[in-house]
Amino acid sequence: MKPAALITGAASGIGLDLARLLQHDYQLVLLDVNQEGLDACAKLFPSARCYQVDLASSEALAELTELLTAELPRLDVLINNAGVTHRSLARETSQQVIHKVMAVDYFAPVKLTQALMPLLEAENGGCIVTIGSMAGWMPVIERAGYCAAKSALHQYFEVLRVELATAASPVRVLQVYPSFLDTPIENHALDGSGGIAQHPRSMVGKMRSSQWMAERIVAALDTGRERLFPDKFTYFASLLYRLAPRLYQRLMQRKFAQS
Repeated sequence: MKPAALITGAASGIGLDLARLLQHDYQLVLLDVNQEGLDACAKLFPSARCYQVDLASSEALAELTELLTAELPRLDVLINNAGVTHRSLARETSQQVIHKVMAVDYFAPVKLTQALMPLLEAENGGCIVTIGSMAGWMPVIERAGYCAAKSALHQYFEVLRVELATAASPVRVLQVYPSFLDTPIENHALDGSGGIAQHPRSMVGKMRSSQWMAERIVAALDTGRERLFPDKFTYFASLLYRLAPRLYQRLMQRKFAQS
């Protein structure tokens, strides 16, 4: 029997490219809120298990994890990839938008990981992959809620990694920190009131494709990496923020003022 890999947000972007790369070596378990996208996945990956679920719903997530626990003998890879972002000033972003971003980007990965830990610890142990962001390391204008969610994601799974090692658990953790990618998440970025943001994104560094990112994630997974910083420019920007935060702030303000 093939090892099993579960991917959230699997119908597009990084999730879909990861599914393409993993399909020959893994039994795919694909989750997405987009039923139309999942229908396309079912055609692309005929042997995959496809589940439509709104990760922002605690009830729907609980029902799904109960089903998966009953159906799967083990889980070898859990890729917490699904995400939602926003482009709006912090003081103009509604609590509903903040709650949705936190629900999908932070609480859902935590709940999914906790519920599926027995499957991950079965046999030789699996790997938890979290798709974080460099925004979890440094502030980005108009992304207060997103930065907060990714910061929380980073800290939770770093602590989990240490606790798993202390308990001699066979489960590994790979944290991935992409920067600016050309993925559908930006096309559906929320504005402050919960609609679709109409103004274009601002960015620093080079735009990368989701396929480029997915290839590096699979390579990191295969080699047992613990952390993946694929974009050196953005990584050094995060170092600049930690070492010289006022200089970073001035440069960011200047960059976003020109965008």
